Amino acid sequence: MRHELRAVHALVHRDLLRLRAQPTHTALMLLQPVLYLFLLGGGLAALIPHSALGVGYRTYLFPGILIMTVQAPAIVVGIRLITDRQSGYLRELLMAPVSRPTLLLGSCAGGTLVSTIQGAVLLGLGGAVGVPYDPLLAALLIACMMLASFTITALTLLLAVSLSRPETFQMLLGLVMMPLLFLSGGFFPLENMPGWTRALTAANPLAYGVDLLRRSIALRVPGQADVVGIEWSGRQPSPFLEGAVLLVAGVTALLWAARRFSRVE
Repeated sequence: MRHELRAVHALVHRDLLRLRAQPTHTALMLLQPVLYLFLLGGGLAALIPHSALGVGYRTYLFPGILIMTVQAPAIVVGIRLITDRQSGYLRELLMAPVSRPTLLLGSCAGGTLVSTIQGAVLLGLGGAVGVPYDPLLAALLIACMMLASFTITALTLLLAVSLSRPETFQMLLGLVMMPLLFLSGGFFPLENMPGWTRALTAANPLAYGVDLLRRSIALRVPGQADVVGIEWSGRQPSPFLEGAVLLVAGVTALLWAARRFSRVE
């Protein structure tokens, strides 16, 4: 067990060193959600009345931007797994005296931590969009982002272990991730979308992450509570149930990915 934990720690440490060594790359990854927040948010704020959302549009948009922020580093974990396989680095890594699922767990933990750190950086813009600087609220939002990051990273790894070419991986993600973002309720209220999308949002992990963040912000910004989120048979699940759905989805995806990763090549 000590060897397994040391392997996980080494992989997490590698991701943190890479994060520190690539400040320009990190800044560019943060630039896109910031532009969405202020350009898209600023443009639509003039078109969408405050009364329609209960809060300003930028405040409404902020949870979706946080999910967009943690999503990008999570996707990089899957791309790195495929490129490591092609370059031969993964084969050298597999020679370590630890199990394959442990190596996958280390990659997932490192990706989750890096994603959460980048999301926490973006929390610094909360005051500019009407989200108060509150230590308890910040801790709750970071916990929600960590849970969402874990699930997204696990799902990304599941896709990565099933593919062999990074081009195919990126193409599939391009086709899937943007629709998932728009169906998450992060940009537009779910109640204003067509009825047939309700079933899709109920199966969308990003929607649960956005909903958890929005309901957390509603503890300090009451107007957020007026926004209808995910509904099951006309009723909104509790935040604890939404968190449990995210956790179960992430654990299931990681176990499935570990099973496929354990197959002898």
